[in-house]
Amino acid sequence: MKALTAYEWTAVAAELDAQGSVVLEGLLSADECAQASQWFDDDARFRSHVVMARHGFGRGDYKYFANPLPELVSGLRGSLYARLVPVANRWNAALDSRVRYPTSHAAFLDRCHEAGQTKPTPLILRYGEGDYNCLHQDLYGEHVFPIQVAVLLSEPGRDFTGGELVLTEQRPRMQSRAEVVPLRQGDGVAFAVSHRPVQGTRGAYRVTMRHGVSRVRSGRRHTLGLIFHDAL
Repeated sequence: MKALTAYEWTAVAAELDAQGSVVLEGLLSADECAQASQWFDDDARFRSHVVMARHGFGRGDYKYFANPLPELVSGLRGSLYARLVPVANRWNAALDSRVRYPTSHAAFLDRCHEAGQTKPTPLILRYGEGDYNCLHQDLYGEHVFPIQVAVLLSEPGRDFTGGELVLTEQRPRMQSRAEVVPLRQGDGVAFAVSHRPVQGTRGAYRVTMRHGVSRVRSGRRHTLGLIFHDAL
């Protein structure tokens, strides 16, 4: 795992504020990506297996990790939370929300668990040829951390083609804006879970965000998803 001190977090925060997403290049090494991809076939690591076509979510599979999380996943989740929490609190202040997030991820999980959100949400997604993920938001209960991170575990062009991460943004009284986020193996992308503030002429206003994955043209694509709130 790349040391998080290697990133310029002031610039990361500025990009999140401006675009609602930011790429963290080289977050995981190729070896770590290969290891995480192999976990998908070890059912003992997971609490739930979702076949997307059965629920109208798209095509492909994903599995939610069971506790205890792999050290790589839990360590990355906690470290990233600590870096992103100032942005999350600033976003809530801009949107006139009274919710503030504690500085440590453990303390935030305590808040989730007290509200009955006790199921871990980190997951691995696997897509094959023709698979895709419909636009959605990862909301699992009352307590929602407004930023999440996805890490691409496969190499575009070598392991798969197509399968781009797509983000959409709906501003009030405007048509939706779509953005395709280019990633290489090991790159992470932090992005808004459901809403973010955008500065307008009369102050900040709320923008609705969704994300999905375009159709995989060939090969197989694996992704590690890091959602910071737990689920009911």
